[in-house]
Amino acid sequence: MKSEELYRIEQEKWLSKISLKNNFKLADIRLVAGVDIAYWTEGENDFGVCSVVVIDYFTKQIIEKVEYCGEIVVPYIAGYLAFRELPLVLEAVKKLQSKPDLYMFDGNGYLHFRNMGIATHASFYLNKPTIGVAKSYLRIKEIDYKMPTNEVGDFTFIKVNEEIYGAALRTRKNVKPIFISCGNWIDLETSIKITLHFIEKSSRLPITTRFADIATHESRRKYS
Repeated sequence: MKSEELYRIEQEKWLSKISLKNNFKLADIRLVAGVDIAYWTEGENDFGVCSVVVIDYFTKQIIEKVEYCGEIVVPYIAGYLAFRELPLVLEAVKKLQSKPDLYMFDGNGYLHFRNMGIATHASFYLNKPTIGVAKSYLRIKEIDYKMPTNEVGDFTFIKVNEEIYGAALRTRKNVKPIFISCGNWIDLETSIKITLHFIEKSSRLPITTRFADIATHESRRKYS
């Protein structure tokens, strides 16, 4: 059986266990982790580094930063990126001293061809609620998103076959929207609320995934 078929079977195994409802109270969220991965190639080998940045929900201060660097052994296959990224994520998370209540991924969650982007897939291994925060739009079944108005906090639902997969969210005026989707054990309204909570004037991205993105690029320069 080809790898792609095995990956599809693995994703389908989890589908019925996805819950787009909160399994927590927002008031109980204290630590939120941003997760991102950067890649590079040396000769014929691919490498990646995963950075996890843990931020206090209330003070917005960085509590902890960890990273894990390793060789990538899973080839890139469209729609199955989680299998390439997840080993790095789990190794990085093992290094954490703190215990995040929620993870935000630079990537998609439910907004995925099979509703199994990295944020959703990883949730079953992290056993925590997750949110997908994507910088660019993943076009599914030739469906485009509707641009939200130029007001901070405005959003439009992204629907595929009349089902809501995610939202295009305006986080800053005169700047492109970002694309929010539930990972798991969280609803879209709360995902948007948490994302907006971490937006600062310097970027359209929440500081969780923004700081993780910065850390991965710094680490890539260091390792490569």
